[in-house]
Amino acid sequence: MPEFEPITGRYLRVEVGGEPLRIYVEEAGEGHPLVCLHTAAADTRQWRHVMTDERILRRWRVIAFDMPHHGKSNPPGRWWEREYRLTADRYEATIMAVCRALGLVRAVVMGCSMGGAIVLRLAARHGGELGGIIGLESAAYAPGRANRFLHHPAVHGGEMAATYSIGLTAPQSPEEGKRENWWYYSQSGPGVYLGDIHFYSSDWDGRPELGKINTEECPVFLLTGEYDYSCTPEMTAEVAARIRGCRYIRMEGIGHFPMVENPRLFIDRHLLPVLEELAGRLDRA
Repeated sequence: MPEFEPITGRYLRVEVGGEPLRIYVEEAGEGHPLVCLHTAAADTRQWRHVMTDERILRRWRVIAFDMPHHGKSNPPGRWWEREYRLTADRYEATIMAVCRALGLVRAVVMGCSMGGAIVLRLAARHGGELGGIIGLESAAYAPGRANRFLHHPAVHGGEMAATYSIGLTAPQSPEEGKRENWWYYSQSGPGVYLGDIHFYSSDWDGRPELGKINTEECPVFLLTGEYDYSCTPEMTAEVAARIRGCRYIRMEGIGHFPMVENPRLFIDRHLLPVLEELAGRLDRA
């Protein structure tokens, strides 16, 4: 008999800003919805370890989707006529459009890196709809990341971004996890990493919104790896200090990509206790 993983994938058609989008969505498990947002220039494959963990799938319907231009999601419209530049407004609108199209009720949204940034805005603006957020490597403000070599005719953009990602992992993370993430990054489309960095480093400043987050309505958990020098533990601790009731966790032995570079350590030590607490809260709601 064939041995299939529990993940299934489909294409979802939604509209954002009057523009039709074709979004690739994967899901596994049953229970409370848990929406997972990939990092810049990557895709849903980063979440495969979370989406195949039986302990998680018993209580959670885990959903991950590729943002437009990423993975299996097509670029929208006449994309070849314009430079890709992700904005906070567009990012927020796309995530909420997917959640609403899927009919999710009190979804918990977990994002990493740029996904860990945008979940702060979701908590501030849509906390009443959500069951909580989990921010991995979350920064409210991270300027200065863009440079001309991220999309340059003399530089292989995929290999550059992929190799940069290796440097953001912990030295003791398994080689298999580091290389898995490298592989995903190497397959990014031309200019996609730079376009995502536009959101993360130029368009995004979430500091004014942190005080608007109500953790009694939308619980906030922020987890950052000790080896992350892109979003340092100190940067996330600063964010957490400005959100009343926020739970901050410094993850030892982990870098910028916890769910893929060292999934067993991340899931066993850090994610499962957070999900247990959130599931208990949602059960009582």
